[in-house]
Amino acid sequence: MLRYGAPYFTPAVIDHASGSYVYTEDGRKILDFTSGQMSATLGHAHPAIVKTVQETYPRLDHLFSAMLSRPVVNLTRRLTDAATAASAKDVDGPAEPLDHAVLLTTGSEVNDAALRLAKAVTGKFEVVSFNRSWHGLTSAAAGATYSSARKVGVPGVPGQIAIPTPYEYRPDFTDADGNLDWSRQLDYGFAMVDAQSVGSLAACIVEPIVSGGGILVPPPGYFKALRDKCHERGMLLIFDEAQTSMGRVGSWFGFERDGVTPDIVTVSKTLGAGLPLAAMITTASIERRAHDAGFVFYTSHVNDPVVAAVGYTVMDVIERDDLFGNVERRGAQLRDGLRRIMDGHEIVGDARGRGLLQGIEIVEDKASKMRSEHLADLITQECFKRGLHMNIVCLPGMGGVFRIAPPLTVSPDEIDLGLSILDESIGVVERSR
Repeated sequence: MLRYGAPYFTPAVIDHASGSYVYTEDGRKILDFTSGQMSATLGHAHPAIVKTVQETYPRLDHLFSAMLSRPVVNLTRRLTDAATAASAKDVDGPAEPLDHAVLLTTGSEVNDAALRLAKAVTGKFEVVSFNRSWHGLTSAAAGATYSSARKVGVPGVPGQIAIPTPYEYRPDFTDADGNLDWSRQLDYGFAMVDAQSVGSLAACIVEPIVSGGGILVPPPGYFKALRDKCHERGMLLIFDEAQTSMGRVGSWFGFERDGVTPDIVTVSKTLGAGLPLAAMITTASIERRAHDAGFVFYTSHVNDPVVAAVGYTVMDVIERDDLFGNVERRGAQLRDGLRRIMDGHEIVGDARGRGLLQGIEIVEDKASKMRSEHLADLITQECFKRGLHMNIVCLPGMGGVFRIAPPLTVSPDEIDLGLSILDESIGVVERSR
């Protein structure tokens, strides 16, 4: 098998999956605390998704990319309605509606499209992103990715500039009380941007929760200040909502907490219920400027009808089954449990996150706060032995933090079971040191 960069494969072949569980060929039942690759939003093989695929595929499989179909029209309208409603809550007053969308496939692809759009609209090429970012591994997305996978020894996309990531557990700029001084950090970051820029700043791309960088939640007020910095320089602000949209943090979009509307928003993982579906959403004025500038992003799978129908069903189920409410309740249950685990173990340094996207950071001890990829790997193995699959940020330079993202449909008992196995596994590793 081609070694494409995955640090390891799980020690079992998966036969099938259902709800919050995957089942191995040898008959083991594994609780999936990661929703696949954080993408099986409604759990595995949700009946509504299965029904949608069965009903849609015989009617509409794949079309020429310039042909519109009812599933595509319906989903783009629903996405833009949700995004426009979110933009009306902007802290500076209702923002221009996010009312234009295009449907694509993966997170990497849609981020490439967003960056290409920003460059077309501004006529510039420089892109700013967090120094712990992960936006994908296609060309432009890889250029804006710093947390890992850069050391391949070949030139990347020109014009990439990094700013410090707000990391409250490990603050680099501190106030008198030793807490993160994010305002001073941001000022420093953009002073470095200005020093490095050749005068061609096009865009800044960030996640509302920096997932691959370690489930880092920027403090309230940060994104408003970031947007101001961008707009002062004529840059477009892009929010990569691969993991924070479609209810994962309790609302349609992660930016709603901060009331800061981006110029462009991308959604991917959470929209397709495990199938390859993504969307780029922007304003009418940006779409018009892009069209006038000759913007092109035309692929074989733009506006595919089957996955569009699935995306519409995802949004249907989220509303119908009040999954926003379930995320709020199960997210609080998860947060309380992770904090108890943190308080009970010397090697758990921090617990953080929002909704059903949370994490814990594994350290050698609380005093040193030295991140331990080795201990985290051992905990991963112990969890799997006991029937829990945990996703650890384990690419080089990203290790030591568990990303916990169960399906939005997760039950109270499943949260309790996962927490219990995790607690027990950490205890085993801690005692064996």
